[in-house]
Amino acid sequence: MADLTRNEEKIKEFREEARRLVAQMTLSQKCRQTLNWAPAIEELNIKAYNWWNEGLHGVARAGVATVFPQAITMAGCFDEDLIEKVADAISTEGRAKYNNQQKFNDTDIYKGLTFWSPNVNIFRDPRWGRGHETFGEDPYLTSRLGVRFVEGIQGHDENYMKAAACAKHFAVHSGPEDIRHSFNAEVSNTDLYETYLPAFKACVQEGKVEAVMGAYNRTNGDPCCGNRRLLKDILREEWGFQGHVVSDCWAIKDFHEGHKVTDGPLESVSMAMNNGCDLNCGNLFAYLEEAVQEGLVPEERLDEALVNLFTSRMKLGILGGVNDNPFDAIGFEEADSPAMREFNRTVAEQSLVLLKNADQTLPLKKDQLKTIGVVGPNANNRKALIGNYEGTSSRYVTILEGIQDYVGDDVRVLYSEGCHLYKEKVENLGVVNDRISEVKGICELSDVVICCIGLDAGLEGEEGDMGNQYASGDKPGLNLPGIQSELLQTVLESGKPVVVVLLSGSALAINDAEENAKAILYGGYPGAQGGKAIARALFGEVNPEGKLPITFYRTTEELPEFTDYSMKGRTYRYMKQEALYPFGFGLSYTDFQLKDTTVSAKEVTAEGVDVETTICNRGALDGAEVVQVYIKVDKPDTPNAQLKAFKKVRLKAGEEKRVKLHLPAEAFGLYDDTCKKKLSEGECLLYVGCAQPDSRSCTLTGTKAEPICVRVSRTEYLA
Repeated sequence: MADLTRNEEKIKEFREEARRLVAQMTLSQKCRQTLNWAPAIEELNIKAYNWWNEGLHGVARAGVATVFPQAITMAGCFDEDLIEKVADAISTEGRAKYNNQQKFNDTDIYKGLTFWSPNVNIFRDPRWGRGHETFGEDPYLTSRLGVRFVEGIQGHDENYMKAAACAKHFAVHSGPEDIRHSFNAEVSNTDLYETYLPAFKACVQEGKVEAVMGAYNRTNGDPCCGNRRLLKDILREEWGFQGHVVSDCWAIKDFHEGHKVTDGPLESVSMAMNNGCDLNCGNLFAYLEEAVQEGLVPEERLDEALVNLFTSRMKLGILGGVNDNPFDAIGFEEADSPAMREFNRTVAEQSLVLLKNADQTLPLKKDQLKTIGVVGPNANNRKALIGNYEGTSSRYVTILEGIQDYVGDDVRVLYSEGCHLYKEKVENLGVVNDRISEVKGICELSDVVICCIGLDAGLEGEEGDMGNQYASGDKPGLNLPGIQSELLQTVLESGKPVVVVLLSGSALAINDAEENAKAILYGGYPGAQGGKAIARALFGEVNPEGKLPITFYRTTEELPEFTDYSMKGRTYRYMKQEALYPFGFGLSYTDFQLKDTTVSAKEVTAEGVDVETTICNRGALDGAEVVQVYIKVDKPDTPNAQLKAFKKVRLKAGEEKRVKLHLPAEAFGLYDDTCKKKLSEGECLLYVGCAQPDSRSCTLTGTKAEPICVRVSRTEYLA
């Protein structure tokens, strides 16, 4: 058709070619192609291909590659452009490694170009072990970062994808891990559409994501990997998804073994395939041939699944005798290059969040220090740098190493592990708290003590991962594990200035640090170059600019039940109490102010509303700040003010810039129980600032964003 873009024409050609290919296959051949380890069909020139690859924050599980900060940590950058650059770097390394692997006929697992990332689930509860794989608790932030990650992975070539992204886990999935194979997540239509679906919708409709992965659990009674409402009614029909759907790994056997909604494998594979699952991560689709022969699955539906799958491979340029794919030229030397390592450090630096800085303790001044104490179980812990679904770096820089390298021989650095990450003692034959005298001695001799505490991916992660100590990867609560609190208390009681560096992929109740430490720097899981980035931030080579993509709560007791998927009382959007550290909060070494904020209209039109403000750097240091726009629909029983626009702005000392942000009409609407977004007549309160407009953010920042009243003139449903 004349109105089709070149890309759409190419995709149409791919689908037609895929149909011709499928028409030549036997039923047995077709069924084997629906397994993630699809075998070769030599007579049709189809190579073996393993669909399972991971690229959450770098090419994972296939040898050396750049290990970027974990997803939740990168979310703290609040920078869409940076996220796309990271994903582009991942796909470059993915192509570099794939091209080399193909040269030597290596088609093993983790060796393909279909990356099962990003994870755009909502981090609704800080106890969830896999929350650090996500972009945080907010559906708008997750949507924006998710779309740009997808675009970075897939590229912008008119004919071929650089790699294929996969939005997971669809949908309503965020723990508990230990019962995910049998758990039913019950959710209202309002929460489904307002919270759990927006990021997936954005990835599908804006990012054109190539794949969507189902979740292990049931949603409102039906297993997600065979859920007609999710996979057909919403994903295909409502959103117009054109790619392929893959099951989570071995999730289809859960239909009969865990969820007990089918009688056995035949019924399970039929439920999955008939309701829109095209590819099985696992081996249960081996039963598909029998299911088709017995009339449980129409062969036309199987053919449709294969057309979706072969089209994806053709779009990657790895099926069909392609000789014009520009990505074939990416060489192996692109992986783990010096430029990649430098970029990785920059990403880590831009993701760090400064939570406290009393008396301008930071940045430290090297020429004013003789001895630095570095203590804590995460000071020299490589595992605390990387999170999960990680690759292998050729060089890791821990916090201790970063500080040692930075100060060189100019400053003495004293180190103690302080305590075990989660046990009561370091040495099995020692007494409880067997490093405490060493810690006290270091504190006595030090001018400043840097206390490195928190978690690593051995304490929070996916069910079944080696090393998860608690609740199959979920946290039992928000307290520091083991005797880390006692270590921190000892350091705080030393009388020396204490800087806490917190490494974790989720919120912790660090109330003692907030009350008594001089400064707190949240590093998340900062990647293989994390120690270097943190050292440079501690000494002022870089200015922290990150914002929290999650809420830090004060206690576990204020949280709803972990198994309750209602959003009531959850995240900054629905919580009633004050946070310890709010979503969107993060300090800087310089002073930013906003002035002359205006809106283009006081009434919401079909085109929406534009917001303009001038941001000024009043401090003495260069830095970056995130202008954030929140909207509160001013009616009873509506969410708190929600993030609806943001922009990272870089300013030199004394510089100011005019910034413009657009708010579409839908930003002022809310979904109701009919699954439609509704603009309701009345007032909306619009807040423009560098943090949320909540009371705790106002206290921590010393600034208060005054609301701008914007009116919706009539009630209507948006298309």
